[in-house]
Amino acid sequence: MSEPKSPTLTPGDTYKGWLFKWTNYIKGYQRRWFVLSNGLLSYYRTQAEMGHTCRGTINLATANIAVEDSCNFVISNGGAQTYHLKASSEVERQRWITALELAKAKAVQMQAESDDSGDDFPAVSPNSGQGGDCRNTEIQSTLRTLNSKVEDLATCNDLIVKHGSALQRSLSELEGLRVAVDMGEKVKQVTERATLFRITSNAMINACRDFLSMAQSHSKRWQKALQTEREQRIRLEETLEQLAKQHNHLERAFRGATVLPPSFSNPALGNKGGVSGKADASDEDDDNEFFDAMEEPAEFITVPADPKYHRRSGSNISGISSETGTDDQSVNFDELSLASNPESPQPLELEPVRQRRTRIPDKPNYYLNLWSIMKNCIGKELSKIPMPVNFNEPLSMLQRLSEDLEYYELLDKAAKCHSSLEQMCYVAAFTVSSYSTTVHRTGKPFNPLLGETFELDRHRECGYRSLCEQVSHHPPAAAHHAFSEKGWTLRQEITLASKFRGKYLSIMPLGSIQCIFEKSNNHYSWKKVTTTVHNIIVGKLWIDQSGEIDVVNHKTGDRCHLKFAPYSYFSRDVPRKVTGVVTDKDGKAHYVLSGTWDEKMEFSKIMQSSKGENGTEGKQRTVYQTLKAKEIWRKNPLPEGAENMYYFSSLALTLNEPEEGVAPTDSRRRPDQRLMEEGHWDEANAEKQRLEEKQRSTRREREREAVKAASSPEEAVTETSINDSPLKTDAKEPAPASSEISDESAHPDTYQSLWFEKIDDPVSGEMLHIYKGGYWEAKEQGNWDMCPDIF
Repeated sequence: MSEPKSPTLTPGDTYKGWLFKWTNYIKGYQRRWFVLSNGLLSYYRTQAEMGHTCRGTINLATANIAVEDSCNFVISNGGAQTYHLKASSEVERQRWITALELAKAKAVQMQAESDDSGDDFPAVSPNSGQGGDCRNTEIQSTLRTLNSKVEDLATCNDLIVKHGSALQRSLSELEGLRVAVDMGEKVKQVTERATLFRITSNAMINACRDFLSMAQSHSKRWQKALQTEREQRIRLEETLEQLAKQHNHLERAFRGATVLPPSFSNPALGNKGGVSGKADASDEDDDNEFFDAMEEPAEFITVPADPKYHRRSGSNISGISSETGTDDQSVNFDELSLASNPESPQPLELEPVRQRRTRIPDKPNYYLNLWSIMKNCIGKELSKIPMPVNFNEPLSMLQRLSEDLEYYELLDKAAKCHSSLEQMCYVAAFTVSSYSTTVHRTGKPFNPLLGETFELDRHRECGYRSLCEQVSHHPPAAAHHAFSEKGWTLRQEITLASKFRGKYLSIMPLGSIQCIFEKSNNHYSWKKVTTTVHNIIVGKLWIDQSGEIDVVNHKTGDRCHLKFAPYSYFSRDVPRKVTGVVTDKDGKAHYVLSGTWDEKMEFSKIMQSSKGENGTEGKQRTVYQTLKAKEIWRKNPLPEGAENMYYFSSLALTLNEPEEGVAPTDSRRRPDQRLMEEGHWDEANAEKQRLEEKQRSTRREREREAVKAASSPEEAVTETSINDSPLKTDAKEPAPASSEISDESAHPDTYQSLWFEKIDDPVSGEMLHIYKGGYWEAKEQGNWDMCPDIF
C-alpha cells in the first residue's frame, strides 16, 4: 500500500485526502478517501467512488472533534455516528484538525441562520427560487440589525473609556488643588464629566438590553429550527440505513444465486440502497462487517389442507388412509380437545385465597458503566465475575427457575389428554412459554449461595408446589422439583455455563428437564436452548434465544423437534420465531407448531404430507397439508408500570414477597436481595460482599474437614455422615498444605444437599439430583434445625 497523500485544499472550501478509519476489531484501521465540503465530512473507499457511492457522511455542525494522540483523532455527533481516524503523521493530523474546526465554525454559523419553519437555508442555493430569496433576505436583515447593535455597543464602550479617563484625570487634579479660587471651576468640570460618563453608561446599558432581547428572541427560533433539523436528519439516517442494508441483502442474494420474492425485486430500491447511508452502515458490507445470523431455509412448508378434511361429520374420518398423517384419534376430537380443554369444576375454597402483591418499589436510576467491569473479564466464566447489584434484578436464579411454572395450565391440560400426541403439543408449548419472561429481562439474577432454597407453594391457588435448591457452587447447579395435584411432576437440574465474548454474552444451560404424567405414565425430557445477551459494550441490551430442542416421550417414542430461529436483520420472518413438528415413533408427522417465544404458539393438525421442491441448498423440503391453525398458548400481558419494575411479570412480582414459615435458607430471606428490592443499592452491595466472603469461609472450613477426614481413616468414618465423599489421598504422598486447600481442582466441594440426593437417572443416563422428600413435612412441623446458616 502506498503512503497516504497529504490532504489538499481546493477551491470552494473543499478539503480532500487519505486517512485511516477504524472499522472493527478484525480488520482494524482501513485506508479511506475523505472529502470535507460545506460542513460535511464524507468518505469513500477509493477516489473513483466519489461519483456514485458515498460510504458515510457526518455533519460537523453537531459534531465533536477530539484529539487522542499525535496521529489519532475522533469525530462524533453524540452517539449516532463516531469516526475513529488516524493520520499518517502529526503534521497531517494538525492540518485536518484545523480544516475541520474551520468547517465546523462555518457550519454552525450557517445552521444557526434558520427560521421558524425549520428549513436549513445553507442547503438552498441563491438560484433556487423566490422562497429561498425571501428566507435569505430575512436572515440578512436580521444579521444587519444585530451587527448595528454590536457597533452601537462598541461605540458606547469607546465613549465610556474616553469619559472615564477624563473623569479620572479631573479627580486627580482636584486632589492637588491648594487655592480656593480654582476650586469652584474644577468642581464644575468634574461634575460635567461625571454627567457625560453617566449618560454614556446608560446608553451602554440600553444598547446591551436591546441586543440581549433581540438575541434571545432569535435564539428560540434557531433552537426550534435546529431541533427540527436534527429530527429530520435522524429520520433520514434511519431510512438510508434500512435502504443500505436491504441493498446489501440483495447483493448477497444475487451472488448466491438466490431467487428473490417479488417484494424484494424492485430495482429502484436497489439503486437507492447504494447511496450514502448512516455512518458505517454500508462501509464494510462487502467484507461481512455484520455478524448477524443469516436466514436459514425452512425445513418444511405448510399449506391449507383439501376441503374434504374440514368436514365435521365423524363418519368420514375412517376413510382417511394412514398416509395422511392421522392417528387413532378422530380429527374432530383432536382438534376440539387441543383447542379448548375445559377444566373440571374446582371445589369451593373454605378459606380465602391469599392476595399477592402487584407492585414492588420502582427501580432506582443508578448509572454504572457495564463495560468498565466486563472489559477485563472477556473469556471468563460469568459465575466467577464479581458483579455489583447495579446489573442485577431483585430475584435469585432459583426464583427465575421457578418462573418456568408461570404457564402451569399447559401441563394441567396435558395431564387430561388421552392421546400422547396431543399431550406432546402441550408439553412443547410449555417448553416455549418458559422463555416468554426473558424478552425484556436484561438484569442478571443473584447467584444463589450454596444450600440456598426457594419454595413456591401455590397448592391452594393453582394446585402445585415447587422447591429449588442450590446443590453446587462451582460449577453453579440448581435442582428443581415441582408436583401438582392435577397429576404431573416436573423436575430439572440446570448448570449454567456462560462466556463473555466482548460484544455479547452467551449463557448455555446444561442439564435436562423431565416431566412425568401419573395417569398415562408418559415420561418427557428436553434441554434448554442458548440465551445470548447482545450489545454488552455499546447500545441497548437485548436478549435472543436460539438453538434446537427435542422433546422426547420415552414411553411411546413420540418426538417434537422445536427450532428457535436466531434473530437476523436480513430475515423476512417475524423475529423470535419458533417452529416445530410432532412425530410418532415411526417418524410420521401429526402436528405442526409455529409462533414466537415471546408472544404465542399455534398448532395445526397435519392431514397429508408430501415432498416438495428443493430449497436453496438443494435439500428437499416437506409440504404439510394442515387444518386451520389454532392458538394453544399466549403470553400474559405485563402488569402496569412493568418497565419501572424490572419488567417483572405478575408471577415474578410475588416471588420475593415475604412469607411466614419458609425455610431459613429461602431466597426471600436473603438480605442483599431484599435491600436491592427496596432501593438501597449501596447497602445491598456491601451485604453481598459480606455473604460471598462468608460463603468462601464456610467452603474453606468444609475442605479442611474433608482433608482431615481423608488423612485419618478413623475420622473418615465419622465424617461420612456429614460430607458427600471425603477426599482420598495416596498413602505415598503427604497431605497437601493448608495453603493449597482453596484449590478447587485439588479439593472438590464436599457439600451434601439437604433436600435432594444424587442418583443415576435411567432416562438421561446421567447423575442427577432428585428430590428425596421431607421439605414440606418439615414446614408443617416448623422444624428447620437441619438447615445451615448461610445468611
